[in-house]
Amino acid sequence: MAAIIDKTETIMNAKLGCRAAAMIAIIAMLSTVAGARAVAAVETLHFAVGPFQPTATDTKKAYEPFFAYLAKSLGTDYDVQVSSDWAGLATALANDQADIAWMGPWGYVLANHAGGAEAIAMVKYDGKPLYHAIIVGKPGLGIKQWPQDAKGMSISFADVGSTSGWLIPTYWFKSQGIDPKTFFNYRDGASHPANELAVVNGQVDLATDYDRNRNSMIETGRLPANATEVVWTSDPLPNDALAVRKGLDKAMAARVQQLVLAIDPDQAKSIMPAHYTGWVAATHADYKMIEQAGLAVGALKATN
Repeated sequence: MAAIIDKTETIMNAKLGCRAAAMIAIIAMLSTVAGARAVAAVETLHFAVGPFQPTATDTKKAYEPFFAYLAKSLGTDYDVQVSSDWAGLATALANDQADIAWMGPWGYVLANHAGGAEAIAMVKYDGKPLYHAIIVGKPGLGIKQWPQDAKGMSISFADVGSTSGWLIPTYWFKSQGIDPKTFFNYRDGASHPANELAVVNGQVDLATDYDRNRNSMIETGRLPANATEVVWTSDPLPNDALAVRKGLDKAMAARVQQLVLAIDPDQAKSIMPAHYTGWVAATHADYKMIEQAGLAVGALKATN
């Protein structure tokens, strides 16, 4: 009798196990369907991108294939906004005027503080998620000791939403006990391409930029290779963020992250600007050094 009872219990347990497994499978399937419906429920995605190229038309032409790929993969319509400055891009994302933005690190941090935007990926350039801020000058300025030999020269910083064009140079000078606004004949607010050309045209002696932009301008013939020279280079910086607004559906954000992380170097050649080779996963923690720089120069207020 005991053997029969044991056998019966074994059979019942097996049946219960099968039922439990079936229920788990059903729940998983329903969750997947719900997630897919949530993604499909978005009719139009509003993408935004910063002023990476000399003109808004150039930027849209270079970056729209990437956004078009995302929209097609997600089965949604889309539009692309090209911001005229980095701070404006942060505002658009923070105020729900954009759903997803390809933006500089400092712009992302500003959007995070202003409206809770979240980074989901960091772009790779020539295989690395890093880049550098630079300061360029006219060849022959005679700067042997930096920055002492440049005191009193004219300099153009980029707009205050730029990582490499404003935040990092400002932070570096502050770390040296220097206020660039009094140390130089100072101005700010220009785009990176405009900064390079201002040096070429003799409008200023020095200007801020970043290595990717200078390389791109030289490769495309917009800047002669010997027209400017690099006089200062920053430590490595975390590269551009792909960020989503705070209220974007979680399933949509997860799907977008999945899509961009799957882009390999070969695919990147057809849907991303030159030298961009894909993405790595990112969170806000990856941009902490940028946030700390913003706090140090007084451009951010500490939050609890």
